[in-house]
Amino acid sequence: MYCELHTSSAFSFLRGGSLPERLAETAAGNGIPVMAQLDRDNVSGAVRFHRKAKELGVKPVIGAEITMFDGTALPLIPTTLNGYQNLCQLLTEAKLRAEKGEHRATFDDLEQFSEDIICLSGSPDDGLLPTAIRNGERPVTEHHFDRLRSIYKDRFYLELQRHLRRDEESVNQHLIELSERTGVPLVATNGVLYADRYDREIADLFTCIRNSSTVRTAGRQMSLNAERFVKTPAYMFKLFADQRRAVEMTGEIASMIDFSMDRLGYKFPDYDVPVGETMQSFLRRITRKGTFQRYSGKVPKKVAGQIQKELALIEKLDLCGYFLVVWDIVNFCRRHDILVQGRGSAANSAVCYCLGITAVDPATSDLLFERFLSEEREECPDIDLDLPSGPDRELVIQYLYQKYGRHGAAMTANIITYRQRSAIRETGKVFEIPEDQVGKLAKLASHFRHSDGDFFERLRENSDLGVSKRVAKFAELVERIQDYPRHLGQHSGGMIVFKGKLDRVVPLEPASMPGRVVVQWDKDDCANVGIIKVDLLGLGMLAAVRDTVNLIRDHYKEEVDLAKLPKDDPLVYETLQKADTVGMFQVESRAQM
Repeated sequence: MYCELHTSSAFSFLRGGSLPERLAETAAGNGIPVMAQLDRDNVSGAVRFHRKAKELGVKPVIGAEITMFDGTALPLIPTTLNGYQNLCQLLTEAKLRAEKGEHRATFDDLEQFSEDIICLSGSPDDGLLPTAIRNGERPVTEHHFDRLRSIYKDRFYLELQRHLRRDEESVNQHLIELSERTGVPLVATNGVLYADRYDREIADLFTCIRNSSTVRTAGRQMSLNAERFVKTPAYMFKLFADQRRAVEMTGEIASMIDFSMDRLGYKFPDYDVPVGETMQSFLRRITRKGTFQRYSGKVPKKVAGQIQKELALIEKLDLCGYFLVVWDIVNFCRRHDILVQGRGSAANSAVCYCLGITAVDPATSDLLFERFLSEEREECPDIDLDLPSGPDRELVIQYLYQKYGRHGAAMTANIITYRQRSAIRETGKVFEIPEDQVGKLAKLASHFRHSDGDFFERLRENSDLGVSKRVAKFAELVERIQDYPRHLGQHSGGMIVFKGKLDRVVPLEPASMPGRVVVQWDKDDCANVGIIKVDLLGLGMLAAVRDTVNLIRDHYKEEVDLAKLPKDDPLVYETLQKADTVGMFQVESRAQM
């Protein structure tokens, strides 16, 4: 049996030439039972790969290539949940001590987080041992070999790859000799960078972008051939006919891996309640208090029944901690005179209304609670909090970092992907398209239909480039890389908190903004593995609302309660009927009109 244990996807930003889903589909089509996705210094594409591979009957294995102190890369594969947690902490350790976008791990880092992790020696192009061998640095090689063997013991393997290159075979022969002399086993992989030969072009394009090269000047930076595609087991056994045992070793290693992204160990943090209380009893007590305040002591029977129904479901789904954490954020805002307002489907919850999270009474407005939370839907609730943009919102974010610790809270990521404009600009540089033509095409990008093969025709109509193979390939690649990941950004407001160390669930890295960290998954991936986020969204208009409320209080001595604004003002409805809502908060778009 052959299992592919060394694959990089397009989430090895500007390295891999295929998306995770396409790699999983190709593995299934080629009869590969197990595939490991080892992206460079991140697990950002892990959830997408895991879900697609499982759907297709391929066992997904998640690991990473770790960039070492000398710029080489070391493939690491966790065998258990504990091993995965160690990998996440290793990545976090190396990321948080470096500048944004940098990453350098040391042998001491490897040793600290080595338990339940398999280590391969790496590919002939940038592996820790193969690079030193290729460069003739044999003493360095022996030192690295001894250190890795000492750290990983019987979980260290010498990795053979064959891409029909003469320079590779000298590296392989040295590794074979090293294995015979020391007893460290050999394993054969293909160091996959793309699903098939067609996607090799994308990998080469990304290599040029990464190195600020052009097709004309890239030279040996680009791959010598297109052999890093997903090969069938039969192909690999033929390729390594003299090292059949190294191919069979992939199956033995795959059988050791007892970890799945379905079991991450994530748990929303418990809320610290007063002595003698449970989270359930405390949530019920503060909800009762809030209900009394909202309805001035006269609670309608319909409201009381709705609250009991909601509390029962919240307790059944073990979400008391989530509601208490959000309530705590709202309380912090009140203590610091920060206007906060729950939005979206949370407004359908009577409990949210009574906790002061939202300002709309769903019980008397006939809003459907199940749109927010339902046992049948098996989805996490999503409470979005609007905050005034600027210092107020940052104060709330820093409060969560302070409360849960730098490794217990983080923003969700935003995967920045290629759109037509960015694809035109970066691909144009690689193909040496004149800047004036690139600028002209980029300005027209919003008028091009997305990925429908129409770009080449529009290019001919709107540029002076003419028709040539170079221009045609430029247009083709502009189309092909759209929606490919470019780099990791920060979500506008999604925040995750964790009971314990969040970096044992997903690696953390510094955000561009000082004082913030982000996880390596976007909001959809977080939701797909059961991680609950809280959205802290900054709105400039909410700052204006806050200032208005304060001006009314200061000049007219009136306290405005947004939850008690009249719902039957004729002038409001007359204005809405006329669609005269330009400048009116949240109802000024054409769709709202």
